[in-house]
Amino acid sequence: MDRFLSQYRNRFDAKGRISLPATFRANLSGSGLEGVFLHPSLDAPALDGGGQGLIDEIQAMLDALAPYSQEREDLATALLSTGEILRLDSEGRMVLTERLRAAAELKDEAVFVGQGRKFQIWEPTRFAAHLQQARARARVLLGQISASREPTP
Repeated sequence: MDRFLSQYRNRFDAKGRISLPATFRANLSGSGLEGVFLHPSLDAPALDGGGQGLIDEIQAMLDALAPYSQEREDLATALLSTGEILRLDSEGRMVLTERLRAAAELKDEAVFVGQGRKFQIWEPTRFAAHLQQARARARVLLGQISASREPTP
């Protein structure tokens, strides 16, 4: 399975379109979804995106919860009711709705951030700050993982 990797910074054009990076488009091709699925992230001022695989992962999380439970209803509402499937034009551009742009506070530019099975779309300045914090937390986590793997005397 291909993964979404790296970062790409793109600008919105005068018509409000933005290009989905070619490598991301390649990962989406053959996913069974005509376009890209986007929803506001639950834990960041960004958008989460992907193809049919992301929708399937969300559905698997929902299926693990009791039908009609508050937890399942909350998760479905938070992820699926706010999500949209956007079509790409022949040049790989899409138009983000005002609701999606507002959720991530996107203005003139956006950063597409690969996260393996999904990607995120961030406002560039916010992402730069987030990246610094994420790297600091990752260094601590890596230290904890390394310490737990060291043999005990």
